[in-house]
Amino acid sequence: MESNFSHGASGPRLLADIGGSSASFAVETAPQQIDAVWVADCAAYPTLGAALVAYLAQPATVAAGGYQARYAGIAIANPIDGDWVTMTNHHWSFSIEAVCSQFSLKSLVVVNDLRALASALPHLAPENKHQVGGGTPRDGAVIGLVGADAGLGVSYLVPVGERWIAIDSEGGHTTFAPMNEREIDILRYARRHHEHVSSERLVSGIGLGLAYRALCERARIEPQVLTTQEIVERGLHRLCPVCEEALEAFCEMLGTVAGNVALTLGAKGGIYIGGRTVLQMSEFFERSGFRARFEQKGRFSDYLAHIPTYVITEKYPVLIGMSAMLSTD
Repeated sequence: MESNFSHGASGPRLLADIGGSSASFAVETAPQQIDAVWVADCAAYPTLGAALVAYLAQPATVAAGGYQARYAGIAIANPIDGDWVTMTNHHWSFSIEAVCSQFSLKSLVVVNDLRALASALPHLAPENKHQVGGGTPRDGAVIGLVGADAGLGVSYLVPVGERWIAIDSEGGHTTFAPMNEREIDILRYARRHHEHVSSERLVSGIGLGLAYRALCERARIEPQVLTTQEIVERGLHRLCPVCEEALEAFCEMLGTVAGNVALTLGAKGGIYIGGRTVLQMSEFFERSGFRARFEQKGRFSDYLAHIPTYVITEKYPVLIGMSAMLSTD
């Protein structure tokens, strides 16, 4: 039942962005007109179907005509391979065919959320992205995306005539590369717990906890039991020197990842940074070592200095990207 359709298809469309802890649902009532956004706690619903039933009963959804939708698109934090989808970081699993049948859908497109996020990039309003550092995008060049949320994702856009094609990638699982003594110590600590230390192990919301514990050991202090959110808040408010150092290390390591992606793809159209982790840091991220590390590639530093980096500030970018994917003829 997976297929694309254009805006020639009649009626409203259902859109969803499903993460490990929360899911956002919306109705596209006209081209790029996204209404009735509803954010649900995934743990509150036993299945995707149950969450969709609850969404369709919302007054705003009813007013937007969501129950009339016969076309839908779901972006999910998961690889997609065939009809059966099993989430790796949540208990939901479902058959695309069965969801189509349950909700009388003519078409349901299910894609990886990073691919949907990449599809949103050409449609972001200028005020919904913030440039960090210098550089100017080159027209018609590849655009790269690094999504630092609970995990770490990579995707990119390839220009094909007047269209953009979003490409899936598992680039977040490439091997972590330390750039200084602090990161070498973090890697040594992580290797005691993981046979393979990927970039995601450290450069992600979940990875912040591992980096924090490694830095506590480096500072010879006992780590506290802290959530990712607590590490971020204590670091931003300068309540804990090790939490603050963990945030700085996170920003610099993300710069390394983003620079690697830019070089690998030749992404002269720019590198975009998505995900809630960076958004929470805001001014801290701006003055961090992210951009300096992005450009720190020896003989290719000048090459990277010309490539711009942006933080995505749009509230629901994945829904915009899902809409764009469904609009592809």
